[in-house]
Amino acid sequence: MVAKTRHGGQTSPGKLAFKEKLVTKGTTTDALLKKLKNLHEELSVLDQDRVDTKSVDSVRKELILNPILHHKDRGVKAYAACCLVDILGLYAPEAPYTVAELVDIFQFIFQQLKSGLKGTEDTYYNQYFHVLESLSTVKSVVLVCDLPNADSMMTHIFTDFFIIVRRDFSKQIESFLGDILTALLDECHSLNTSVLEILMAQFMDKNAQPDQPAYRLVVQVCNQAADKLQRHVSMYFTDTIVTNSGDEELKEVRKAHELVKRIHLACPTLLHSVIPQLEEELRAEDVQLRSIATQVLGEMFADKSGYDLSKKYPTTWRVWLVRTNDRSVSVRLKALESARPIISGGYPEMREAVQECLQAKLLDPDEKVRAAVCKIYGQLDYETAAHHVTEEQLRAIAQRTIDKKQLVRTEALKSLGKLYDLAYPQIEINDPVAISNFSWIPNTLFPLIGMNQESRPAVEQAIADYILPLPRSLLPDKGKSGESEIDEALWSDRLLNTMKFLEVRSINGLLAFTNLKSNQSAHVLAFIDACIQNNSGIIDGDKVNTEKVKSDLTRCVRRLAALYPDSSKAADDFHAFAKLNDSTAYKHLKKCIDPQTDLKTLIKRRNEFLKKIVDSSPGIVSTMSILLRRATCHVVNQSSIPMFLKRLENGRGKQANVIAGHIHTLMRYISKYRPAIYKSHVSALVKVISDEEASPLLVSAGLQALSSVIRWDEDLAPKDSRTIDRINRYATGPGWKQAKFAARILASCSRQSEACTEVVESLADGLAEASSELLVAHIAALAQFALLAPDAFESKSDVITEFLVKKLLMVPQLPDPDDDTEEEWVEDDVMPDLLRAKILALKVFKNRTLAYADSDKGLMVSGPPLKIFKQLVEMNGALSSDVTEDPKFMTRLRLQAAVSLLQLCTVQKYEVFVTTAFTRLILVIQDSCYNVRLNFLRKLIILLYARRIPITFNIVPFLTIHDPEEDIKSTATSYISSAIRTLPANIRVLYFDVNIIRLMHTLAHHPDFSVALEDLQDIGQYLKYFADHVIQAENVSLIYHYTLKGKTVKDLGSEEYSRNFYIICELAQEIIKARAQHYSWSIPSYPGKIKLPSDILRPHTSPEDANTTANTVYLPKEMVKWAADLYKHVPLAEKKERRVSAKRKAPTANGNGHARRTKKKRRSDDESDEPDESESSSDVEMADATGAIEESEADEDDNESGEEILGRGARSRAKRKAARRAKGAKKRASDG
Repeated sequence: MVAKTRHGGQTSPGKLAFKEKLVTKGTTTDALLKKLKNLHEELSVLDQDRVDTKSVDSVRKELILNPILHHKDRGVKAYAACCLVDILGLYAPEAPYTVAELVDIFQFIFQQLKSGLKGTEDTYYNQYFHVLESLSTVKSVVLVCDLPNADSMMTHIFTDFFIIVRRDFSKQIESFLGDILTALLDECHSLNTSVLEILMAQFMDKNAQPDQPAYRLVVQVCNQAADKLQRHVSMYFTDTIVTNSGDEELKEVRKAHELVKRIHLACPTLLHSVIPQLEEELRAEDVQLRSIATQVLGEMFADKSGYDLSKKYPTTWRVWLVRTNDRSVSVRLKALESARPIISGGYPEMREAVQECLQAKLLDPDEKVRAAVCKIYGQLDYETAAHHVTEEQLRAIAQRTIDKKQLVRTEALKSLGKLYDLAYPQIEINDPVAISNFSWIPNTLFPLIGMNQESRPAVEQAIADYILPLPRSLLPDKGKSGESEIDEALWSDRLLNTMKFLEVRSINGLLAFTNLKSNQSAHVLAFIDACIQNNSGIIDGDKVNTEKVKSDLTRCVRRLAALYPDSSKAADDFHAFAKLNDSTAYKHLKKCIDPQTDLKTLIKRRNEFLKKIVDSSPGIVSTMSILLRRATCHVVNQSSIPMFLKRLENGRGKQANVIAGHIHTLMRYISKYRPAIYKSHVSALVKVISDEEASPLLVSAGLQALSSVIRWDEDLAPKDSRTIDRINRYATGPGWKQAKFAARILASCSRQSEACTEVVESLADGLAEASSELLVAHIAALAQFALLAPDAFESKSDVITEFLVKKLLMVPQLPDPDDDTEEEWVEDDVMPDLLRAKILALKVFKNRTLAYADSDKGLMVSGPPLKIFKQLVEMNGALSSDVTEDPKFMTRLRLQAAVSLLQLCTVQKYEVFVTTAFTRLILVIQDSCYNVRLNFLRKLIILLYARRIPITFNIVPFLTIHDPEEDIKSTATSYISSAIRTLPANIRVLYFDVNIIRLMHTLAHHPDFSVALEDLQDIGQYLKYFADHVIQAENVSLIYHYTLKGKTVKDLGSEEYSRNFYIICELAQEIIKARAQHYSWSIPSYPGKIKLPSDILRPHTSPEDANTTANTVYLPKEMVKWAADLYKHVPLAEKKERRVSAKRKAPTANGNGHARRTKKKRRSDDESDEPDESESSSDVEMADATGAIEESEADEDDNESGEEILGRGARSRAKRKAARRAKGAKKRASDG
């Protein structure tokens, strides 16, 4: 061994001057201590190279005598230890003691260190420090390695040192300890397993962190002795794996791998031979071992030194990446767990390799893997996501929001929401990177609200938590009673900034999310009342009253629960809430859903409500949270209005104009569906319309808001003459929007009947001489008076009608010779004044007709308008066949005429006249113009949901199967699926099952019908579409019975149509049989009696005729085989709600005789003069089916005759009227 000197640079005497005897009889402790101290002082300055060791012989022998080594005094032993290490240093590299003496010496020295070295305050700290320093620098400790009990002694030394180091000494002490242990490891002949285990145990200590002395010591030792330890660590790891290869010892295997990971963090060089072993484990057959190795290596690659590891062991890195494709799902998941830190790391090569794997794993066959990948991106910080993740990768995550598995959809939604939330502060300040990478996320999420019932809660949750969250309370304001403050401006600005990047479809999803249109609040109020009446089941009154109360509660619960993915659990939760019978919770809930609740109150009451639920019944929190989210105005409420008006007033520039447009959209929506929100802002709205310098957009928004809130509560109408005069000027002015809303305000105030008459007379007198712009404004105002102030309108109705018909509608608009485009559609914002005037003229006639719905004059008034509307539909938008008109005018006019006919069908007395053109009207759904088809379908669905039109119109959505545009088919399918899912069983039979006969009759009259096989196959697709969405095991016998009974009657028209009808009846039978056979349904004979509609069918003329028809087969044999093959390739696991195939091409001709159907630019349109929903409809259903309905400026009078906008007294009357209408429709359906 080679020993080093401590004081090689010093000059010192060559001989020891100390001549005293250390141990003599009667020597006191103090005397001995003094001698040892003097001896130590002399020994410490002797030079190893110049010392005369003979002069030390006497004291070296005395120092190991029992009276000294076993002395009771700590000081004696401390100085003795100092002297012994000094002597060992002077004699190095030899030892002046026998082996036995060395054993005693080292045991003595290390025992002193263990028991005496406890803190810097200790009396003999300096002596212990000297001992450690000497052993560290001179390396005399290596003599231990030559002792017979070296293994045992080393074990004790290592054990003691890790005890000593935990006493929290200086870094210099730690260094001495580390040097001593390293020297022992370097010089030992063989490494004792116990020593290795002591070292390994330090890594596995639960407190093993860089701030812990024991951890720092083991890291120092292992790094300094890495070459010596590498082989032993590898053997230790291998032995652990082999010894614990059984399932029951898997815990030890995991510990061993965890050890490797921890060693890698601080001592990677120690694992030179271990990493290849881990690589082999990645290829092992045992899944658990492969999984453990994958996890550990992944964490090592994700560590800060992971890049060096990947470069040093490139094969291991590549094999680990391949584990993302492992045949075991658990292994693939383990590989993915380390992806996030690798992506966040600063090494492009590793990041790109991992991201490439993640991209592929988004399409993994296992849902847990796909979900894990989505979750990874949601855990990234903003800087990583912004600069190291591409937009393409994020959009791939967005694709998983429509994954077939809910778990994947939920994780994708959360991840995108979190990323947008992180990026929003940068988006707000127009950071281009943030805008490019993240601003599109809301545009992807909002349309998903109407995707399906199962996904909707997760979509809503993601939007509510991350896209448009309720603001968090700020710190209490010392000047305001210590209450928390809510920044309403930031809340409103976040909504507007988000809307800047939304497309039309997404904006409509957002509008649905606002709950402004929702009638959920009414359902919740009814539920609360039912809970109060139920009184936890303790009900006063007789048995009849008890049953009624229970029935009311069950009905309310069923109605609310139907909108949840798991309606059974939701119903249980609502019953549990009712059982709580907590009056405070009722109070909080009512306040939350009140449209006049401000933002601060909403947040406070919402939190208090949820806290009560958590405390009393935590299991129902999720259900009640969804209820709150769907019934409260948590996106826009009355706190938004001041901010909106301020932004409209101060907005200048391009960005401000965009924001202003979105504010106008929101305020328009509030006006239509929640005018109560404006109640506390009436004075502000009056101020807006009175401001001479206000922008036209601001004035229009103010007028519309004011008109809606006045119609909601007439008592809120302004009464001062100055404001009324101002409104009169707007009604007769040139701005058509302002004129319309001003007229609506006047017409809504019973006190202003004389003013209405005066304005109508003024408008009528000015029609002939008005400019095109002024003409549009006048007609817009007259349309309002025609509906809301019919008495005033009648004072000039003859003049107005004559002008509108003869001078406007009957005047053809010739095509522009310079316009060589084939565009059939014109958008609202570029619509010519003349076209707008013609559309408004049709609304004048429609509104006048609706105004007389309850009057004896109704039939007389409706005659000319109905004739005009029918003629426009039948002649494709023209009133004369003598002149070729501009196709853009014809397209818009036939759409308006068709929609007007639909709306007139809401009145029973007009219904019979409209249905004379039923077939031609419903075939508007197959118009050549995409926008006509789309908007007609949307208007129809709105009325169908509200149950305001005859049930026969439910066949129209089935006529979309061949539409070339997927969104039209998906909208129709959504309505069908939603209605079938939510309608009561008896109503569902009338709406769909019975209507098979109407559908077959319509197809028999379809212009595309022919007996050519290709055409019959197209007809068959209509019937299959119906079968796929309507026919189930429980109703197959009834519907099949209708198809059989079809041949027992004749068409009311010609024999040709009868023959067509029989062919379709037989084709329907074959399709139903094929579907039943595919799903193993039996088709028993229907036991009941049915009636066929007499308005379209008639009995056979004779029994012979009936027999001949019954015995004749009309369907070609080829079609029988075609029908039988329809379901051969349909999987049995097929769900009831399926997407319609987009591959089917449109037929060569459509219902209008047009040879083509072209898709034109989509427009925003909401032209219904009726409310979009009644008590029978559901906001969730509406979102499912009409999620893409755009709210348009073109027609703001949608609610002119609707309940939603009515005042308090009128609401009750409208409800009674709607009930009578529904009852009548049911009776007519049963008769038909």
